[in-house]
Amino acid sequence: MATDPEQPSLSSIEKVGKSSSEIGGAEEPLLNGGTSSENYSVLAAILPFLFPALGGLLYGYDIGATSCATISIESSTTSGISWYNLNSVEVGLITSGSLYGALIGSVLAFNIADFLGRRRELILAALLYLVGAFVTALAPDLVIMVIGRFIFGIGIGLAMHAAPMYIAETAPSKIRGQLISLKEFFIVLGMVAGYGIGSLLVDTVAGWRYMYGASTPLAVVMGIGMWWLPPSPRWILLCAIQGKGNMQDLKETAVRCLCRLRGEAIGDTAPTQVEEILSELTFVGEEKEASLGEMFRGKCLKALTIGAGLVLFQQITGQPSVLYYAASIFQSAGFSAASDATRVSILLGFFKLIMTGTAVLAVDRLGRRPLLLGGVSGMIISLFLLGSYYLFLDNAPVVAVVALLLYVGCYQLSFGPIGWLMISEVFPLRLRGRGLSIAVLVNFGANALVTFAFSPLKALLGAGVLFYAFGVIAVLSLVFIFFIIPETKGLTLEEIEAKCL
Repeated sequence: MATDPEQPSLSSIEKVGKSSSEIGGAEEPLLNGGTSSENYSVLAAILPFLFPALGGLLYGYDIGATSCATISIESSTTSGISWYNLNSVEVGLITSGSLYGALIGSVLAFNIADFLGRRRELILAALLYLVGAFVTALAPDLVIMVIGRFIFGIGIGLAMHAAPMYIAETAPSKIRGQLISLKEFFIVLGMVAGYGIGSLLVDTVAGWRYMYGASTPLAVVMGIGMWWLPPSPRWILLCAIQGKGNMQDLKETAVRCLCRLRGEAIGDTAPTQVEEILSELTFVGEEKEASLGEMFRGKCLKALTIGAGLVLFQQITGQPSVLYYAASIFQSAGFSAASDATRVSILLGFFKLIMTGTAVLAVDRLGRRPLLLGGVSGMIISLFLLGSYYLFLDNAPVVAVVALLLYVGCYQLSFGPIGWLMISEVFPLRLRGRGLSIAVLVNFGANALVTFAFSPLKALLGAGVLFYAFGVIAVLSLVFIFFIIPETKGLTLEEIEAKCL
């Protein structure tokens, strides 16, 4: 070849320098190539999204099914087991076992993600989902059941780490936001499915076994689908510029993968797109091996602040706690049919689906920042309304119902989908695996902390003061979003690294 593929051409560097100094330009592409040459077929983009998104669906299903499974397990008449008389700690191990497994999965992802690649990490996650579901469903005693929950949770940690990376790295820039946000839709869809299937089986003898066993076919489909899909072309090119294989062979492999991912619409532009990505990766310094120290300085520190900050605020603004009160709020409002917690959960689940679908449609049109700023503002109003209800307005339950629905809707417009979207976009490629694993670890760790601390804090402060405290934290998160979070709408991943970090 006439030029070294590991080095950007002079014209490429000149174009980058020019556009880097013109960041204020609305439409000027930052790097050579921009997004104009990203020809793609929407039909071809479906499967590279669908199979990774099944990891999110299984995560959501586990949340919904477990809420019903614990009722089934503790029943003396329908549990089908002799060890149904569980204490609160044992029930807590069942419900939180997958969460602590997810924490371990996030730690494992930090060390193995870049070695395995996104595709193989998702295949491993599907295998752990399958084994965990089988062990849980067939468990002869509590110890084996908790082990099964833990194994399933490791699969959750790996899947929630690798799925947004694979989707982000393979999706066309113009619809990347929609596809990653749609993964959140799949999580909520899984919750609704878990609540629905659980409510149908809760009165069946040993129904909890069927609830957990029902996730195995999807785990198989996910594993087979990821085995069939190609690796991420960007991950292949990262290996190429870091000298982890023959450059020409890896470039040809990346071209073939890109053609499979984009469909016939890509025509003969795949080699050009691969060269553009290579030039951009080289320009932003991706050819250097990542070190642990780099995670906490320079561009990656800024990306870590953005990503970990978002998912931290996602959890500590009260999302698990507000939903905890859903049944009692509806009951106090006189909705007798909704007094059953499962029916309330299904009702809220469908509402969450609608609002998440709205976010999916809007995220690549309006952008990330407007949805975050508007959604979190609505959450602040709802949290102060909930606090006021429990302190002063207990004779006006309609206030609590409106506040609850406002909170759920605004969360699903903002933190719910966009938190996962941003952490998949902002990390530099060679640090993306480790950076995203830290963000996922923060997410699950904060979730576990809030879940654990909620009851003691409620007893100490009371529900009203606690919701006010969540409201203050939400105000802080709004300030964080306004000053720290960049707009990434329409930018390629390489443009995001060069322009926003």
